[in-house]
Amino acid sequence: MPRVLLITAYDGTGYNGSAYQPEAVTIEGVLKKAIKGLTGHEPELIGASRTDAGVHACGNLFVFDTQASIPPDKFSYALNSMLPDDIRIMKSMEVDPSFHPRHCNSVKTYQYRIWNDDVMLPVKRYYAWHCSFNLDIEKMQQAAEYLVGTHDFTSFCNTATQTPDHVRTVISVNVFREGKEVVIEVKGKGFLYNMVRIMAGTLAMIGRSKGSPEDIQAMIEARNRSAAGPTAPANGLCLMKYEFPDKEVVI
Repeated sequence: MPRVLLITAYDGTGYNGSAYQPEAVTIEGVLKKAIKGLTGHEPELIGASRTDAGVHACGNLFVFDTQASIPPDKFSYALNSMLPDDIRIMKSMEVDPSFHPRHCNSVKTYQYRIWNDDVMLPVKRYYAWHCSFNLDIEKMQQAAEYLVGTHDFTSFCNTATQTPDHVRTVISVNVFREGKEVVIEVKGKGFLYNMVRIMAGTLAMIGRSKGSPEDIQAMIEARNRSAAGPTAPANGLCLMKYEFPDKEVVI
């Protein structure tokens, strides 16, 4: 049975996260309904990343198996005609039946955006965290370097996480300005619950001189959530893309 991959972008503002919940409006729930409308069958939809309520995506991934006569590369057009404007299938394609987006070697890129000005631009209010205080980008980048590598990130994950292993590999963290926005771009092989948002909140804390870049090392070594900074709001976070170094498929 063919397996179809959907490269999916969405504005997460009006959704209770990406993962399916029977009693809530979610990205996966809306996708499942649209796919069933096309194929006549309830799909077993597998998502690559679970994003929280209010978090956005330019390239989250979903796969499902289908016997429908629709060519895999045409699912994007068909689904987009049925989906709401805040969800779009950017590309659809057939992948190997064994392809599982959560179980293969992958690299994810996230961006966290901070609107760094006295007044919040209204059109940005759902897509960036408003920080009116001055942020020292150089200090934030110095602090970010301590997050790169393979570490136990217990201090940088929500205490409600169900994952017993908190060791993750962060490939790069870059902090830069785009006009009045401060962008924190994080690339890694896997992330814990709220990990990128806690990184962003901690880097912003150091950027406003509430701590020094070197403090990050002590936070990591503490292995205690209370050692790191606050969790930045969900609306500033966007899952940008997936890369699969061991696969021929290019996302």
